[in-house]
Amino acid sequence: MNVQAVLFDCDGVLVDSEPATFDLLGEELSAHGLMMSHKAMEHMFIGGTIEGVARQAREMGATLPADWVESYYTRLYARLREGVALMPGIAELLDRLDAAGIAYAVGSNGRMAKMEATLSQYPDIKARLDGRLFSGQDMGCPKPAPDLYLHAARAVGADPGACVVIEDSPTGAGAAKAAGMRCLGYAPQGPNPHLAAEGAELFTDMAQVPKLIGLG
Repeated sequence: MNVQAVLFDCDGVLVDSEPATFDLLGEELSAHGLMMSHKAMEHMFIGGTIEGVARQAREMGATLPADWVESYYTRLYARLREGVALMPGIAELLDRLDAAGIAYAVGSNGRMAKMEATLSQYPDIKARLDGRLFSGQDMGCPKPAPDLYLHAARAVGADPGACVVIEDSPTGAGAAKAAGMRCLGYAPQGPNPHLAAEGAELFTDMAQVPKLIGLG
């Protein structure tokens, strides 16, 4: 079946927001009694929700206040608005998809407000995604549940089996698998066995995607 739609994760796939997110998270956890390296946080929390982070961190001994999730979001959005980079090759990839008539949408575990904070820095990209940004957290169906990607497929009129998901986390790859969708695992730093273990086909550069989905 020909590819009808490409469904993107946001953080770490469209925008390089994860370094700032984990920097702030490390500061926050340390301030509340839990020291974790960037690598450990990435391994444990990438692809999840802040609510899930709070639950796990408290289980590990962090003394997070009751209102920590909302206060963290406020500080995170402010930090992200200071500037995040667009992932290399994203604009060119969207150009190729437009030229081929292939639909696209975004399914993120982050809140819509987070996508607004990052993607609004790139008005052209944001405009192209208007009406096609979906938050699993806001919708009450975060990954690894398949609902978010199934919803995104319906929104662009695509058969789930003809969708390709681009993810950088095992959680997201698991959601794609549960939705019956092929997953390309973005691993710009090289081999990512946790991502591959969820059935993702690893690639390192967005310029590789057209060939991987049959555009040549």
